[in-house]
Amino acid sequence: MQGTQQPTAPHADAYAPTDRTVPTRSANRASYDKELVHAILDEGYVCHLGFVRDGAPVVLPTLYGRVGERLYVHGSTGSRPLRMAGRAEPGLPVCLTVTHVDGLVLARSAFHHSINYRSVVVHGIAHQVTDPEEKRAALDVLVDHVVPGRAADSRPANAKELAATAVLRLDLEEVSAKLRTGGVNDEPEDLALPHWAGVVPLRKAYGTPLADADLTPGTELPGYLADL
Repeated sequence: MQGTQQPTAPHADAYAPTDRTVPTRSANRASYDKELVHAILDEGYVCHLGFVRDGAPVVLPTLYGRVGERLYVHGSTGSRPLRMAGRAEPGLPVCLTVTHVDGLVLARSAFHHSINYRSVVVHGIAHQVTDPEEKRAALDVLVDHVVPGRAADSRPANAKELAATAVLRLDLEEVSAKLRTGGVNDEPEDLALPHWAGVVPLRKAYGTPLADADLTPGTELPGYLADL
């Protein structure tokens, strides 16, 4: 699949490219701009966390949240990456990815079909959060990342729940974004073909909140949910 390429100018506030963060294909779609990377991360909730276990690759979907140049990744104390990060020195080597699909690019030729997207790839060493105060703060970050304002409007985790929950910490150091925007990139000789071509935009939408059946009568919808 091919598409228009979006070159990115160097920026002072940027991550340093490395061998692992420079794409081998369409390298001029890559960006190391911190503001762009943060915006892509802040718009999502689900990441895919990759690591190696017993010589084989494993990729798990999970929730994450960002604080400055640090990501917190949610897990249970029984999950493989959390156990491995807790016992490994100096930590667990991981690759974390986040992707947004913004449009389906339908070309006249099958080869030039593509998608418009924004993605971030983070390489680094993940560490299990063991400090109780950092862990509580990280869990608030994870809740508020999904629904801003929710952490203050819910019961904090108790000791038993904290013991059953684990959090990974991953610093944003070896990072890149990659994106594709724009329209169809058909070959000139295909432009006269009788096939529809163009972009089908995609966007995330929130539905009307559905109250729990056991909700206390008179409990109003919080403003932070109405704002969504």
